[in-house]
Order: sequence, then structure tokens, then C-alpha cells
Amino acid sequence: MIRAYKETDLEELLDVWYQSSLIAHPFLTLEFMEKEKKNIRDVYMPSVRTWVFTSQDRLVRFISMIGNVVGAIFVMPEKQGQGIGSFLMDFVSQFHEELEVEVFKDNKIGRQFYHKYGFRFINEYIHKASGHTLIRMKFTR
Repeated sequence: MIRAYKETDLEELLDVWYQSSLIAHPFLTLEFMEKEKKNIRDVYMPSVRTWVFTSQDRLVRFISMIGNVVGAIFVMPEKQGQGIGSFLMDFVSQFHEELEVEVFKDNKIGRQFYHKYGFRFINEYIHKASGHTLIRMKFTR
């Protein structure tokens, strides 16, 4: 079931983010991951619009939007490849003619997902906080 994020979802959301990030972002340091976890809690969640997908009363997937930018989309590793990521993208694309996203160049899982969904390359640059290359992509419905 998809529904709007509630503050009581935060710990489960952080767990989904962390478990998924370990697989998608093995190139990021644990120090960077801890900083990001704090940023998600204190900076991002209060300023984004987020929907969660629950299964058996457990949060297993979520998507966060900043306007038309996909700020985050994460799926628990054991639930990946079941079409729920695409379902979440379909859900938010109802509200936007165009979507944009940034994904680490080394995140092969994320890049493959976005490409398959129909996102196309715009540009790339160095992410100052991590030193890794980010790719900006765009989807037009």
C-alpha cells in the first residue's frame, strides 16, 4: 500500500535507505553514510514530500520529491526487482510532466533503473561532499 510519509516512519525509512545504500553505494565511506543519515533526519525529511510503500505493515520502499526532482527512491534489497520502484515512479509522474534525478555514476543499480524507466542523461559533475561523480538525468512523460 502506498501512503504519505508520517514522522513515525522515520526509523524504518532510515533502515530502508541504509540497507539499500550498502548495496547501491558500496563506494561511499561509512563516515559519509553516517553524515547522510543525520542529514536525512534533520535536513531532508522536513523539506521533502515523501510517500512510503508498506507490505505487511512494514515500510519497505519510499520515494521523496523536491518539486519535480526525485530526491530519493529506495527499496529494501529483498524487495528489489519486483516492479515497486517503477510503481513509485509512476505514482509521482502523475504530478509532473518532467522528472529529474541525480545518481552517482558508480551506482550501477540506480543508473540501470533510471535508464530502463526512460530517464536520459543531462550532465555530470563532481559531488563535493563525497568526491564521486553525479549524473543528472531527466524523464519526460
